[in-house]
This record gives sequence, C-alpha cells and structure tokens, in this order.
Amino acid sequence: MPTPPSALRLTLIAGAGITLLAGCGASSDAKNEPSTSHGSSHKIAVTASTNVYGDIAHQIGGDQVEVTSVINDPSQDPHSYEANTQNQLTLSKAKVVIENGGGYDDFIDRMLGSGNNSSAQLINAVKVSGRTAPGSELNEHVWYDFPSVAKIADRIAAALGKADPAHAATFTKNAATFKGKLAGLEAKEADIKKKHDGEAIGITEPVPLYLTGASGLVNKTPKEFSEAVEEGHDVSPKVLQETLALYSGKQVKALVYNAQTSGPQSEKVVNAAKNAHIPVVPVTETLPKGKDYLGWMTSNVDALASALDK
Repeated sequence: MPTPPSALRLTLIAGAGITLLAGCGASSDAKNEPSTSHGSSHKIAVTASTNVYGDIAHQIGGDQVEVTSVINDPSQDPHSYEANTQNQLTLSKAKVVIENGGGYDDFIDRMLGSGNNSSAQLINAVKVSGRTAPGSELNEHVWYDFPSVAKIADRIAAALGKADPAHAATFTKNAATFKGKLAGLEAKEADIKKKHDGEAIGITEPVPLYLTGASGLVNKTPKEFSEAVEEGHDVSPKVLQETLALYSGKQVKALVYNAQTSGPQSEKVVNAAKNAHIPVVPVTETLPKGKDYLGWMTSNVDALASALDK
C-alpha cells in the first residue's frame, strides 16, 4: 500500500464530544492506547502527540510529571493513526501539551480548537525550532535536529516551571543535563562530517535529513521521489528509474530509509541498495520499544557512522 500523507490524517470518531461526557472511560484498540506514566494527582499532567516528545518531557520533568504520549507503539504508522475519545479526555486534563506542528499532528490543534482545555500551555516544536523562516521549505521532522531539540527542551522546562514554580529550578537543571547529552550527539555528527563531508547518500523520505545534513552528507535522491513517497503518491517510472540508478551505479555511500512506513517504491529502493551491497540504515519516526530519546538517537548516529565507514 502507498504510504499515507506525512501530515497525520487523524479523524476523531463521530460524536466524540458527546461520548466524552457519556462514556469517557471507554477504551480503544490496545495498540492505539496512549502510554501513561502513572502517578499521584499532584503531578503535572503532560500530553505529547508522540512518545518522542513524551520521553523528552519525562527526562526534564522526572517524578514531577505524568506524561501521556498519544502515539507510542513502534509498530504503529504515525500517518495512519486515528485519534479517539480517550485522547480527547487525556488532552482535557493536561497542563502542558506538546505537539510537533508543521502539519504533522494537526489533531492536537483541532481538539484544542474545539474548546477542549484551551488553558493548557501548548508547545509547538516546529515553531520553537525556528525552522519556519519565510521562504524556506519546511522539513517538519525537527526531532532529528539536535539544536532544535535543545530549544524544545528549554521550552518544556519553562512550561513545567510555570505549572509548578516550586520545582522550576529542578526542571531547568534537568534540561541542562539533557542538552549536555545532546551536545555529545552533535559531536558525533561532527566526527562523521570530518570523515565523510560531501559524500552522497540516498533516502526514501525526508525524515533523517537534519541528521544527515549536520553530518556533512549530500542527499542525491530526486526530490520528486522522496516527496511522492512521503505523501503516499505514486512515483513516475522516470523518477523511479533515476532513483534506482543511484544504487545500481553506486552513486551513493548509504541509504537512510524510514522503516516505519513502507510501500512498493521504497521497498524497490531498499532492495536495489542491498543488491548493490550499499549499506542500509533504517530510521523511524517514533521511539523503538525499550529506547529513550537519547539512546535512540545515539543508535541512529552510530549506525550512520558505521555504514559510511564500511
């Protein structure tokens, strides 16, 4: 099946507002249940659109937060997720809400815009990142951009501090610790750039481009291909052949592809890379099971370095 559009096409079930009042305890399919860090009622309720931001909030808030990540299953395609009344109930109780923005998770704005907890502090990661400069083309996957994530960490700490002034200093300290570890990841990118600056790579979607760009790598995939795959559109035969030629002709050193969503075109590219003995580096849009954000990104950067060193 072609991959659904990059912006999360999330549709609230009919009568969500009525159902919320009449039966808000109803559960959804198990794989769509949000993950919650349970705790006492004095904790700050935080709702994040994905477990990426949920984990970052937990790293900064520690024991003082109760975090719910709407999209948290590593086998779940974020693009096909459908929000439900449980999500709406969780959002109605949140003191801090973290969304990616940039069209990626518009369901958060729709629920808040319907009057559901308009008092919550809303953090829009894309806006905080500053990657929305006029005239520039937006790549909404800002969680792969470590300087942007550092800004987001500071914004989360500030929001938590406003919600719980007694622990504001702790949140600021935790954010500083988190950013120190991000600096280590940036150093790893700099090491890759030192060894491989200007080398060519291929992608299936724009998901990893902040990481590969900071590592000095040049994406050679035709824009028409990656955009079509991301939006779930068919790729023209001409563009597909141009893309496959990158691998049969050994014009790239590695393929970095989104393993969380797939379709016939992206699978052809993966197979072409493997047949040409070109290293393949899988990445995902949400946290793999058993990983926190820093561990996940460390694995991604290390895998990229290893592929290029081969």
